[in-house]
Formats: sequence, C-alpha cells, structure tokens
Amino acid sequence: MKKTLYTLFLAFAASVASAQDINKIITKDYVDHLIKTLSSDEMQGRRTFTPGIDKAASFIEGEFKQIGLKPLAGASGYRQTFYKYQFKPVSAKVTIDGQAVPSENIVVVGHNNEQLSFDQTNSDGFIKLDPSKDFITQYRGLARSGKKQLVLVDVNFVDAFNRLKGQAGRAVDEKDLNPAKPSAIVFVLDKDTVAKDFKVELKNEIVKMPLFNVAGIIPGKSKAKELVIFSGHYDHMGIVKAKDGDSIMNGADDDASGTSAMIALAKYYKKLNNNERTLIFVAFTAEEIGGFGARYFSQQLNPDDVVAMFNIEMIGKDSKFGKNTAFITGYDKSDFGQILQKNLAGTEFTFHPDPYIKENLFYRSDNATLAALGVPAHTISTDKIDVDPYYHQLTDEYKTLDVENILSTIKAIAKSAVSIVKGIDTPTRIPKLGQR
Repeated sequence: MKKTLYTLFLAFAASVASAQDINKIITKDYVDHLIKTLSSDEMQGRRTFTPGIDKAASFIEGEFKQIGLKPLAGASGYRQTFYKYQFKPVSAKVTIDGQAVPSENIVVVGHNNEQLSFDQTNSDGFIKLDPSKDFITQYRGLARSGKKQLVLVDVNFVDAFNRLKGQAGRAVDEKDLNPAKPSAIVFVLDKDTVAKDFKVELKNEIVKMPLFNVAGIIPGKSKAKELVIFSGHYDHMGIVKAKDGDSIMNGADDDASGTSAMIALAKYYKKLNNNERTLIFVAFTAEEIGGFGARYFSQQLNPDDVVAMFNIEMIGKDSKFGKNTAFITGYDKSDFGQILQKNLAGTEFTFHPDPYIKENLFYRSDNATLAALGVPAHTISTDKIDVDPYYHQLTDEYKTLDVENILSTIKAIAKSAVSIVKGIDTPTRIPKLGQR
C-alpha cells in the first residue's frame, strides 16, 4: 500500500512539474509575439509569391534557429524550396452582344494557356448561376469541369465574386502548361443573358516562381527513423480591394494561430529533449491556392516512416463544444484522437470528433496528402467554420482572437502528444484512398 501511494505521489509530482515547465515555456507573451508578428500588416497578408510571405518565412526561420532546430536531412537551411509556374493575366476581354464588359467585372478560372479565344460557336456556350443556390457549390463544379464556358453571375453574388477576384494567382506544374485541350471558365458579373453572341480573348504571362516550406527537426533517440510531424500553413490571401480603409488579409486565425502553435510546440519539445521519435516542425506554403506546400513536403519522405501528423489550423476562438475543447478531423479513421484524449485524462481539456462533416475538412487541409497515403494525419481546430464571421475576411485580425483559447489548445496538444512523441503509442493507420 505504501509503495502504491509512493508511486502515485511520484506520478502526481511529475505531472505538476511538467505543468510548471509547460507554463514557463509556452507563455502568453511568447505566443502573442508569434501571432502578432505573423499577422501584422508588415507581412502584407502572406500571399504566396509576394514579398510578404518571404518576410514571414524569414521570421519563422529565425524562430527555428533560436529554438535550436536542425534543418531537414541534406538541407543547408530551413527553407524547403520548390517551383511552380504562375499565370499572370495580361488581358481578359469579353464582348457580349457587341458591348465590352468592364475588366473589373471579369474573373477567369482554369486557364492554363498563354493565349485562348473562343465564342459561342467553338465552346460550351454560356450559363447563368442560380442566385437561389450557394455560390461556392456552383463554382466548384464549374472549376473542375474542364470546359470553355462563359458564366453569368447575378449581382447578389457580388461579395463572393470579389473574393474570387482577390484570390492568389494559380500555380501549376510544367506538365500542366498549354494543354492540348484548352479550358477556361470566364465569370462575368451583372449580365443577365446573351441575346446573340459573345467573344472571349485571354492572354497570360507564365512565370516560373519559387515557393518554400519552412521546416526543422528535433532528431529522435531510440526510434529516430519514426517521424512525428507538427504543422500549420503560414500563407494567407494577401492584399485585396480595400473595404472600410483596410486591404490586408492578415489571416490571424487562418493560420497564424496554427503556425504559432507549431513553433511553440517546437520550443517546448526542444526544451524537454526526451523525444524517442524524430519530430518534424513545418510551416506549409500555398495552402490557400491548392495545398502545394504540403504535397511537395509529402513527396520528399516515405509515408510509411510517418507515425502521426498533428496539423493545426485555426485555433483562435472557442470551439462549438465550449472552452478547453477542440475537434479533430477524421476522428473515426484512426485511434489518434483516442490516444490524445487518454493522455489528457484528469485535465479540463477534451478533444471531439469533427462536427462539420459536410464541409469535408479532413481532405481540405494540409493533412490530406499524407492521410491519403495511409498516415494517421489529422487536423486539430476550434473554428466554428459554419458561422465564423472572420473566415477569409479582412477582419481576421489579432484583435478578434482569444489568446487564452490558443494557449490552452497548444498546451493540450503538447500534453496529449507525449506518448506518441516518446514512442509509447502508435496510432492505427488510415486506409489509403483507393483501398477502402
């Protein structure tokens, strides 16, 4: 009995010491510093291919260096650079029934050629979006269609149209340039119909552009070949048309909050220095324009070596489950969430299954590529995605965040990951896409 009590006392003392350590390492001031810097106007909204994202990458590199992370194997620095081809529109001219459409009322999607012209005789014609249906749902169907088509957009969709116009330029691989079967979806605002004819003339400049993830590692000890990944995407949507005097999409919650969590966790685990498995910390680029950073990163490693991935996205506000809670996408696809919750037994914090199944969040974030390859790769979030008034808005700024919520979530991830980091628990694999 005395031995049992002594053992319990030691366990309690260890948990108290750990709590004290984590509170000293992951402090409000430190997390504030990270988020405020990443979401500051100086970063210009961290849009891919802009000076702003370069500044953000340099800041993250500096934090990694100060923490003492090592570069990825074979790398000379923290940047993992790769290249894509970006389309820069030179001109987009649309004439409907002999009248030129103002350029501000035109958005072109899916055009991978340097030049393309079409009219009603050599295309898929025109359609009008249904103003009674959701814009995004209709847009997604069209964007994947591979058609040459004119799309008329009701003025009721003006806000969605302007957001589409403000999105970062597309980027593709070399093999996708100038396809033999060209396509383009040309959205035109405030036109009801085409009475007789239309003509579309498009020109692009194609530029080879660098992109860069920022990644560092803490080498493991007894299980160094087994990898645990902590990630967040550091890009956002840049500078857009001004509204109420503001034009910078600061992306404080999306995803300065998740990137800051990843950096804070790197600092914590480096201080602990007790990881048996190798820990990789990575800030992904280009999530907002197709998840290119996560895809490239995933191609540089063997997915069979990855034991788990903690992708962190939008933890800046209370979840729908209340304080000290977060949800995990794909909760039912592995026992990842159950392991995390087991490690939080006796604490206030709880993880929950993703309540937004219809949003398909599991395959919409940077965990998706590795999850499709069988890795228990999950995203942790607290965002009320169905009602969040700041999501992809100019108002996603530091002042809208609950930093206490961010702190509690980071510390919960740190504590809940301990048995995976130490090599005690190994989450079950996710069935690979195509093998279900």
